[in-house]
Amino acid sequence: LCMLCNTLDTYNTIILKQMINVRIDEDLETRLNRLSKETGRTKSYYVKEALSRYMEEVEGIYLAESRAEEIELGKSKTFTLEEARKILNENHNS
Repeated sequence: LCMLCNTLDTYNTIILKQMINVRIDEDLETRLNRLSKETGRTKSYYVKEALSRYMEEVEGIYLAESRAEEIELGKSKTFTLEEARKILNENHNS
C-alpha cells in the first residue's frame, strides 16, 4: 500500500487519493516550506486547504457563467416561475 496515494479508513477500506503536480514560483515555495516547517503540517495539507477554499469561492461563479453561456447559445432553456411551478406540479401529481 503506497502511503502517498492511499489510506485506510476506519473500516479498513482503501481510499484512493488523486495526485496532481503544480508548478509554483520560488517565493511561494519558500513561504509554503516555512509554514509547513513552523506548524508541523505538510505542504500538501496547505495546498489542499487553499484549493478547497478557492473552489468554494469560485465554483458557483464559473458554473453560473457556463449556464449563462448555454442559455445565450440556445443550448439550455429558461422557465418563468409559473412555468416551473406547473412542471413541478405535473411531475409531483403523476
